[in-house]
Parts: sequence; C-alpha cells; structure tokens
Amino acid sequence: MDEVTISEEDRRLLGLWAADCAERVLPLFEAGAPGDTRPREAIEGIRAFVREGRRTARLRSLAWAAHAAAREAGDPAATAAARAACCAAASPYIHPLATPHQSKHALGPAVYGARARELAAGGDAGTGDEELRWAIGRASPAVCGLVRRMPARSPGRSRLDVLYHRLDEALRLDEALRR
Repeated sequence: MDEVTISEEDRRLLGLWAADCAERVLPLFEAGAPGDTRPREAIEGIRAFVREGRRTARLRSLAWAAHAAAREAGDPAATAAARAACCAAASPYIHPLATPHQSKHALGPAVYGARARELAAGGDAGTGDEELRWAIGRASPAVCGLVRRMPARSPGRSRLDVLYHRLDEALRLDEALRR
C-alpha cells in the first residue's frame, strides 16, 4: 500500500479547515440536542491542537464523544452536524496511507457539514452544494495538496458519496479554477 507524506503542519492546517467546516453547522446540532456540549468540545479540542500542535488522548476522546452524540441525536441534521465535529477532532489522526478511507477522514467535516445543511433544509441538495462551495473556497493549498496525494474518490451511489466525490474533485483543481 502506498504512503503519503503528512507533515505536522499539514495536520494543523487540515485541522483548522476541519474546525471551520464543523463549526458552521454546530448550531444545527445544538438546536436538535440542547445541552449536549460534546460536539462543541470536539471543535474546541481541534482548535487547541491547531494552536499547540499536539495529538493527545484527550483529543481522541473528544472525537469519540462527538461520535456518540451523533448516535444519540434524534434529528438527522443534528446527527450529521455532530459527525462533522467528530471528523474534525479526528482529522489529525489521519494515517499516511494512500487509501480512499483516509481521504474520507480528511473530507468528512465538510461533507457532513454539507449534509447537515441540506437535511435541515428538508433535503434540499442545493443547500448542501452551497455549503461545499464554501468549504472549497476556504481550503488552504496544504489541504488541497493533501487531498491530491490520496487516491481520487469515485462518485458512489449515496448522497454522501456524491458529496465526497464533488469535494474531492474540486480540491484537486488548480486554485484559480476552484474560486
């Protein structure tokens, strides 16, 4: 299996983008699960990693807690928003394996953010596409470079697969073409 080089700076820049993507949909979780702070704490954890640059057991625990919050949320939009937070907190743990599974970890915060938006809008795919455009416009060259080093994602069959594919495809484009 091929490996890709992932520097600590790549991890921090991915974490920053991931936190931004997840934070945008955090209100959707909090509206659906008032009082549950686990996704917010996961986003705060990834922001601390970006500042301090240390992957800790606490950050991993925060990611798992946000994952549990997603399972427990009764609203599909809240579930997707909590998954975005989980993926954001887990982003520094991406492995240097060139597999679609690893690219899924890198893209998850934006994809689940887009899915949360469209679920909150009654399934309006245009709302999800708009959220992806926001994420694409905010992706740093380091995030795009990391995605380019991973295998390209296929379109798949589910709506999530389509969102992953569109995001992956767009981040592989030259910066001038993405904007």
